[in-house]
Amino acid sequence: MYNKLPRNAKILILLLFLLFMYFLYVFKLFSMQIIQGENYRNQSKTISSQVNTIPAQRGEIFDRNAKLPMVINTESFAVEVIPGEIPAEKYDTVTSKLAGFLGIDKDVIDKKIPKSVRRSYSSIQVKTNVPFNVISNIAENKNDLPGVSWVSKPVRNYLHTESLSHIVGYVGDITKEEMTVLYNKGYTKNSIVGKTGIEKQYDSFLQGKPGREMSTVDVHGRVISDTPIVEPPQMGKNLILSIDSDIQKLVEESLGNRVGASVVLKPATGEVLAMVSYPYFDSNIFSSDDSANLYSKLLNDSSKPLINRAVQLSYPPASTFKIIMSTAMLQENAFPSSKKIECQGELLYGGRVFHCHLHSGHGFLDMKNGLAQSCDVYYWTVGRDYLGIEKIASYAKEFGFGKSSQIDLPSQVSGLVPTAEWKEKKYHEKWLGGDTMSCSIGQGFMEATPLQLANMIAMVSNEGKIYKPHILKEVRDPVTNEVIKEVKPTLLTESTIDNEVWKEVQEALRYTVTDGTPQYPMHNKIVQIACKTGTAEVDGYKDSWHSWLVAYAPYDAPPEDRICVATIVEACNVWEWWAPYATNIIIQGIFAHQTYDQAIKALGFGYLNKSRSRME
Repeated sequence: MYNKLPRNAKILILLLFLLFMYFLYVFKLFSMQIIQGENYRNQSKTISSQVNTIPAQRGEIFDRNAKLPMVINTESFAVEVIPGEIPAEKYDTVTSKLAGFLGIDKDVIDKKIPKSVRRSYSSIQVKTNVPFNVISNIAENKNDLPGVSWVSKPVRNYLHTESLSHIVGYVGDITKEEMTVLYNKGYTKNSIVGKTGIEKQYDSFLQGKPGREMSTVDVHGRVISDTPIVEPPQMGKNLILSIDSDIQKLVEESLGNRVGASVVLKPATGEVLAMVSYPYFDSNIFSSDDSANLYSKLLNDSSKPLINRAVQLSYPPASTFKIIMSTAMLQENAFPSSKKIECQGELLYGGRVFHCHLHSGHGFLDMKNGLAQSCDVYYWTVGRDYLGIEKIASYAKEFGFGKSSQIDLPSQVSGLVPTAEWKEKKYHEKWLGGDTMSCSIGQGFMEATPLQLANMIAMVSNEGKIYKPHILKEVRDPVTNEVIKEVKPTLLTESTIDNEVWKEVQEALRYTVTDGTPQYPMHNKIVQIACKTGTAEVDGYKDSWHSWLVAYAPYDAPPEDRICVATIVEACNVWEWWAPYATNIIIQGIFAHQTYDQAIKALGFGYLNKSRSRME
């Protein structure tokens, strides 16, 4: 019948149908927005999604062999309270019982749950780091504790603390300042972040990805859905460090309880095999209930145990700087290495008498013997009369002094390479010849860190190259153990100094061991060593100096088979010239595969007391 209608009639019917549908939709929209709008608005206010974060475990940290964990996660719990689930008349009773189980004052809970939120159905965390036995007690009394629940919150457990504390660092709750910086990277107000050391440097790898539990709740926060949607957390990546745990322990025992630091690295790659700074601290205190008080004590400790002396303190390099002086003299052809300078034990300059460390004098010395005997008069003369401060400063910077070593730790100092311009700006005084003489023997304004001195001796070993020192070796997947990232050697500095110069400096450093001042403490039957000592004068310490030793071994091996060591024992310790002994023990232990006790016995140092105390 429709087909028999005229065309105009068909168009009219179609238009009427469309008009009817249009008014039908308008009426429906009017009904939803105006007639039933208030109901829909109320419903939207009373039903929403609640998302709870499930914390992810941080990645674990291992030594270079990837077998011995340094840091793991220990199962722990956080106790939470949903205030709205506690009947108002039972609030004080419930919170008092809970405080008793947790071993805290009720006031602590009341401060976290003020009266303004006691009808809320959002969970509030009242205590973290709760052990399993406490959770068991709470669970057994759950009927008397409405609104109380708990979630798993792993705690960092540092298995090997002591000297590793400065390397690995520690974690803590994120601060408002950190949150401002890290918010866009997925961090939340409940995040645990690295504060120092590797924990901070590689926090993005270790952090992991939190999971989520999504539930439908009403306006009060009460869950109204039976089955929440759960996205499981993903554990952070595992880190493999370049640190060798056996060498770290050897260095730790060799330094003993003497204030100072020691660094062992592979010169051909920049891998740090050990880094010890004493005194140290226990990283586990930062997850204890008394962490604030314990941290305050560490901050106020005059021995500064929180400071990593290997990279965060700089010292006068003393006579170890004569390595740089010798290199500069040879490369500049400033003074023939075979020509001799007479040392009479003192040098008169500018109306002042400068005394060599051997007051009776060394007699006539060429460069090789000047270095071996560490003659101050020889280097005073070379520095003042033949090199000058500008060239001295230039070569010091070429060896890495006065700038960051770029090691993968979050905090380090650059030391100081002084110049005439620097002194004018700093003290408004002219540079004097006496200043040049002081710098020529690594005293005065010159400062460097133990790591910078390790790099200095590595440059000699590598004949002009310094590789960027690093502690991270690999990043691995925690599930498959697949290597995600591998740290490759990176050239930090490449010198243009002639190979013949390096050969002559190397020979002089070996001669220093066989015929120089440290020949007894550095005597070693297992391996040939090349080294230089240093004793730095320090104001305020009578008859005591910083004791330095920088060395590489084996002298007769290619750079890829060598290790470099830099050790400092501060002047605050009882003077015993310990740095040479400690360094030889370290080298003996590494190449003879011996423990500290075995090494001192093999070296004939058995009479030495490894627990000799520092000066208080």
